[in-house]
Amino acid sequence: MMDIEKLKNDLLKGRRRALAKAITLTESKNREHKKQAKALLEAILPHSGNSIRIGISGVPGVGKSTFIEAFGMFLIGLGHKVAVLAIDPSSHITGGSILGDKTRMETLSRQENAFIRPSPSGDSLGGVARKTRESIFLCEANGYDVIIVETVGVGQSEVTVSSMVDFFVLMQLSNAGDELQGIKRGIMEVANAVVINKADGDNYRKAALAKRQLENAIHILKPIENGWIPPVLLASAKEKTGIKELWNVVENYVNMQKSNGFFEAKRKNQAKNWMWSVVMDGIKDMLNNDEEISSIAKEMEYAVENSITTPSFAAEKILNAFKRC
Repeated sequence: MMDIEKLKNDLLKGRRRALAKAITLTESKNREHKKQAKALLEAILPHSGNSIRIGISGVPGVGKSTFIEAFGMFLIGLGHKVAVLAIDPSSHITGGSILGDKTRMETLSRQENAFIRPSPSGDSLGGVARKTRESIFLCEANGYDVIIVETVGVGQSEVTVSSMVDFFVLMQLSNAGDELQGIKRGIMEVANAVVINKADGDNYRKAALAKRQLENAIHILKPIENGWIPPVLLASAKEKTGIKELWNVVENYVNMQKSNGFFEAKRKNQAKNWMWSVVMDGIKDMLNNDEEISSIAKEMEYAVENSITTPSFAAEKILNAFKRC
């Protein structure tokens, strides 16, 4: 049995080893571990929430990890403690993941005021791990005041990350065609800023053109969150440009949202959404682990596949099985 009280105290004292241990505990699927994780999270809840949560997403090869390392080093230079929750893609065939972000962020990972935690995305939608929200709370209790969530690639389902952060950054490339991907309405509506990375050398002119195209696209969309129009920034992780400008944008946004009450309202709505996501996870676990429900679900799958019954009727029968539990 793990000593939850000691783990809590070590967390609140800022011990990084305790943070790694706590995140591992929350990610465990062991029933006893789940109970202990629940007790730990409830104990540290009053000590969480005092950070700026930033989500960063972008197409593969856009340079997210390199940019985050430069961004993190800049923030540490300002006196912040930075935690990076980097979600690695999991194979749908083997379930394995690369978990290579500590290798890609060597300089940042060696900093005393930085914490990098790679986690597999598993079967979770939205490009985030199932326990990312809990990990954010644990990092805050451990004293980290800037939490960066690096998500897997870019897809329409990845707007999920916006439901757990205060500020969402969409990273883009200036290569031909990539600027059009940024015009996808779903992802643009949740982006609070767009960063065109690798805007250096011979690529700078193309990046400047892509910036103008994206700005025009954004203005076509309905302004979100009390009139905030997402700015488009040029950046180069290699030349360390655009990093200070992005942080200024983040600070301005957070200050504006706090002054009009939207910041707190958004956090409350996120907590409510988190509750329902846990409910859905619980239903999924019951489908997998409850023998009666699992048996009925398999019967209904067979019936639907062989046109014995309709998907709607099959779903209703599975739901009725839940009611009897």
